Amino acid sequence: MTTLQSVVRRRRAVAAAGAVSAGLLVLSACDKPTPIATITVGTSSVSEEATCGGGDETLKTEDLTACLKDTDIKSLTVDPDKTVRIGVDPEIADKRWSILMNGQPITDDFDKTYQEIPGSVFFNAQYGAQGNSTLVSIKAGDGEKGGEAVTGLWSFKLKKEDED
Repeated sequence: MTTLQSVVRRRRAVAAAGAVSAGLLVLSACDKPTPIATITVGTSSVSEEATCGGGDETLKTEDLTACLKDTDIKSLTVDPDKTVRIGVDPEIADKRWSILMNGQPITDDFDKTYQEIPGSVFFNAQYGAQGNSTLVSIKAGDGEKGGEAVTGLWSFKLKKEDED
């Protein structure tokens, strides 16, 4: 092997090592994804990372209020006669979670990863529904049963299926 070939190989090795190091540096700068919440109706579903928070930090009331006004959220069409299934990652369940409708709680907090609710609830004025769409949020607590702290919010818009 000539000296020129060994110099070229060393340069390639150094370049490859540099590229790998740069890639790892970029990845380490990325935020860790938050746990996922999923809403399913029939065969349709939407999943979302936290709209706000999602880690271990307690959110401030003004942050929650702003988060509940967020309009850049995923939506799902719901037949009121169908069951709405809500699933959360175990990290959310460990913190205890509850379901909000238009910002108001409709369930107590629980530590299961799955909950079913009749679709009609989300369009019933008795539960605070207004019109043909509802903001549904999953609110993560701090692991204390009945605790007031909020560590994350996952929001979805449920749209009432048109009746033909």
